[in-house]
Amino acid sequence: MASFQVNKTYQEINEKIKKGQAVVVTAEEIIDLVRRKGEVAAAKSVDVVTTGTFSPMCSSGAFLNFGHAKPPIKAAKVWLNNVPAYAGLAAVDVYLGVTEPSADDPLNKVYPGEFKYGGGHVIQDLVAGKAVHLVAEAYGTDCYPNKRLERDITLKQMVNAILCNPRNCYQNYNVAVNLSNRTIYTYMGPLRPRAGNANFCTSGQLSPLFNDPYYRTIGIGTRIFLGGGVGYVVFPGTQHNPGKPRSKNGIPLGPAGTLMVMGDLKQMSPRHLVGVSLLGYGCSLTVGLGVPIPMLNEEIAHFCAISDEELLAPIVDYGHDYPAGTGRVLGQVSYAQLKKGKMTLEGQEVTCVPLSSLVRAREVAQLLKEWIAAGKFLLGEPVELLPLGDKGRGVPTAGRDS
Repeated sequence: MASFQVNKTYQEINEKIKKGQAVVVTAEEIIDLVRRKGEVAAAKSVDVVTTGTFSPMCSSGAFLNFGHAKPPIKAAKVWLNNVPAYAGLAAVDVYLGVTEPSADDPLNKVYPGEFKYGGGHVIQDLVAGKAVHLVAEAYGTDCYPNKRLERDITLKQMVNAILCNPRNCYQNYNVAVNLSNRTIYTYMGPLRPRAGNANFCTSGQLSPLFNDPYYRTIGIGTRIFLGGGVGYVVFPGTQHNPGKPRSKNGIPLGPAGTLMVMGDLKQMSPRHLVGVSLLGYGCSLTVGLGVPIPMLNEEIAHFCAISDEELLAPIVDYGHDYPAGTGRVLGQVSYAQLKKGKMTLEGQEVTCVPLSSLVRAREVAQLLKEWIAAGKFLLGEPVELLPLGDKGRGVPTAGRDS
C-alpha cells in the first residue's frame, strides 16, 4: 500500500461541495498548477478535477418505454421516424441503437452512402423536444390484442427514456491514415490515399480515462456528466482492455479502458447529444461525457498533470492493416503534435484532423466544474473500481516532488 502525504475521502470532499467550499479545476488547469506547486501542494489545495470529451461514440443507444395504448399492444417491430428499434424486450420497451440507419436508407448502394438519418439523429430530435413518428406492429395476443399502433410521440410523453451506452469514453485511440492508393470511408472519417490526412478522436489531456489511467477513482457507481445531464458508470465498457502496453508514465499506448454508462435521457441536451453521419460508413451519435476526478492524494495529482506532450497515440493504416487485422502500428504521435494540425509519417508531412470537438470537451469540463462548485453535483463513490487486467499491476507511483 502506497504511503501518501495527502489522504482525502469522498465524504470529506462531498462535505466541502455541499458547503460551497470545494476547489474545482479542469484537467487542463491542473497541469500548470502541479508544475508550479508540485503534486503534494496541488493535491492539498484542489478537491476535484473535471474532465471532458465530445466524440462520436457508436456503441450507444437508449431504452425507451412508449407507454400502453388502448387496446394494449405487445410490439414485435418498432420504428421511430422510420428508424428500426429492437423490440425483443417487453410489450412497449424498445432499444434504439445510434448506428441504426433509416429503414429506407440506400446504405452504400450509392457509394459512398450519406447515411443522412439514423438512431443518433432520433435521439437528438427527442432531447430537442421534437415529436417523432412511432409505428409499432404486433402479432396480437389475448392480453395484448392490438396489432398496430401509429402516432407522434415526444420524449416528455414517454414513460421512461434511459440513455444506455455499452462502450463510451475510450482510453486512447488510433490515429487513422490510409496508405492505399484510393480514398476510403471509415468510422474514423474519409481517409485520402497515400496518407493524405490523419484523423484522430479524443480530447487528449482533457479525456477522462487519461486523467485516471489506473482507475483509482472510476468504477461502478461513479457519477458523471452525460449528454448534458447526470449519468453513472454502470460497468466496464465492452472491449474494456486495460492490459494494453503502457508507456513509462502509465498511459496505454493504444485503445484500452472503456466505460458502460447510463442516465436519464429526459435530463439531457441536444447540444451534448448530436446525431452524426459518417460518409460511406454509417450514422452515429456524438456524446458529451465528463468524469470528475476526486483529488484523494498526490498520486491522483501526478496522473492528472500528464499533458498532451506526454500522451501518445498509435498511428494505424486503415487502408490495409486495420481491415486485415494485422495489428501493425506505424508509430506513435503525441496529442500535442496532433492538435497542432500536422505530423510527420515516414518523412511525409500529414494534415491531422480531429473527429472530436476540443471546444465542446472544454465546455463539458467547465460545466461540470460549475455544477460541483455550486454544490449541485456530488461525487459518487464507486462500489467497485474498474478492473486493471494482469498487465496493469505494475503501477508507477507519484514521485515528482515526494
